[in-house]
Amino acid sequence: MNFNAFFLSSFRVLLLPFALLYGLIIIIRNWLYNRGYLKAANFNYPIICIGNLAVGGTGKSPMTEYLIRLLQKDYTIGTLSRGYKRKTKGYALAGETTTALEIGDEPMQFHSKFPNVAVAVAEERIDGIPQLLHDRPDLDCIILDDAFQHREVAAGFNILLTQYGDLYVHDFFLPTGDLRDQWSSYHRAQVIVVTKCPADLTIKQKEKIIRQLRPEPGQRVFFTTIDYGTPYHIIKRT
Repeated sequence: MNFNAFFLSSFRVLLLPFALLYGLIIIIRNWLYNRGYLKAANFNYPIICIGNLAVGGTGKSPMTEYLIRLLQKDYTIGTLSRGYKRKTKGYALAGETTTALEIGDEPMQFHSKFPNVAVAVAEERIDGIPQLLHDRPDLDCIILDDAFQHREVAAGFNILLTQYGDLYVHDFFLPTGDLRDQWSSYHRAQVIVVTKCPADLTIKQKEKIIRQLRPEPGQRVFFTTIDYGTPYHIIKRT
């Protein structure tokens, strides 16, 4: 461990009181939803939610693209994201002249790769869903990107991602750890996906991870890896 990493780790430990306070707030919030004191909107519409319990990249965008490729052959798909780092506010639906400044880098990537998919952004998913359905009533399904922690919407199917080597069961609340939600929230997912696994992951290693994750009866656990293609020039040479 280098000095910078050691300093950062030590500093985050000093922030433990703030992590405990944040964790208490999250636990109370989830309890209120679980008990029904806070209500989640049910749109009675096919909605798939992709997300994780920690901050940082666990492969949500590649998973969204995988689902688009899987479903778009038979269904008309829409995606709804927050639109991180965009320069606009509120709801926006991507069009022919839309830029990344208006909807964010990752939604723009979806829009560029899948022109037949309705790509929309909204900070509040509960507000964005009815607007997207109003603009595109032909949609068969909406994929919510990075929305597992948004309890305001009750998705019909939840996919929870956790990164190999950094499982949520070994993490702690922000800012001491990276958890933005309590790890017991995994109960809400129908599927748990362990991302960024080594290609040579053995059956015994998978079984060990599954024991650590402790899936509920009926929950499925899958393992994914990243396979990089051959690099190529995206700008044509003259």
